Formats: sequence, structure tokens, C-alpha cells
Amino acid sequence: MKKISKENIIELIKYIIFGGLTTVVSLVSFKLFDFLLGEKLYLVSNIISWVLAVAFAFVTNKLWVFRSKSWQSKVVLKEALGFAGARLFSLGVEEVGLWLLISVLGMGQMQAWVLFGFTINGNLIAKVIMQVIVVIMNYVFSKFIIFKKKKEKQ
Repeated sequence: MKKISKENIIELIKYIIFGGLTTVVSLVSFKLFDFLLGEKLYLVSNIISWVLAVAFAFVTNKLWVFRSKSWQSKVVLKEALGFAGARLFSLGVEEVGLWLLISVLGMGQMQAWVLFGFTINGNLIAKVIMQVIVVIMNYVFSKFIIFKKKKEKQ
């Protein structure tokens, strides 16, 4: 069994921290647009929050989590397209998951309550559930595909 290196543990901790911050960007912007556009347009609110969160996540993942040093346009373009492609896939998973949880399973009908002045409704709970799934998927994509480090020649 392969031993987990200190570097991998630090990388995972950074991913969790920046993933948490990305989730905050996503949840706050989702809640804002859910309020501005109305709860019935939750899928539109989710796409807007997704765009903002992906932009934040790409920069933080590139610079601080996976420490991709190259700023050559070819490398950045490849990373950005791979990152966006993986995030589009996870967005599709999230959109289907939100639809299932909110519209099919009825979480959108849950009674809302207020916690520290913040209204929590079924839409937001569904969003949090899907965020956990998406964060795990995105780590796998970023670690093993997008920012995969090339093995040094022996």
C-alpha cells in the first residue's frame, strides 16, 4: 500500500480550505440570485453562482492548491479548458441533482426557517447536499487530470 506523502496531505488541506471558500462563493451568490430572481428560477440562480465559483476556484486551484507554475498561454488555455470542461460536467450533475431533490423529491416545499437572520429553505439545503458531491468530483478531476503533475524523468 502506497504511503500518503506530507505534500499530498497539505495539498488536500488546501483544496478543502479553498473548496470551502468556493462553496461560500457559490452558496452566497446562489442565495442572492435566488432572492433577486425568485425561488422558481433556482436553476438559473445556480448557473450564475456556478460561473462565479468556477472563476474563483480556477485561480485558487492553479495558484495555491496544485501550484501550477506555468503562465504560458498554451498551458493556461489547456488548464482553463480542462477545468471548465470538468466543471461543466459537474454542473450537469448538480443541476440534475437539484432538480431531483427540489422538484421531484419535494425539498422545494420544505418550510423555511431563520438561523442567525439567514433564511434556510429546501432549495438551500439541496444546494448544500449537491455541493458536497460536486467538491469530491472536482477534486478528482483537478488532481488526476487537469493539474496532474508530470513525473520527472529518472
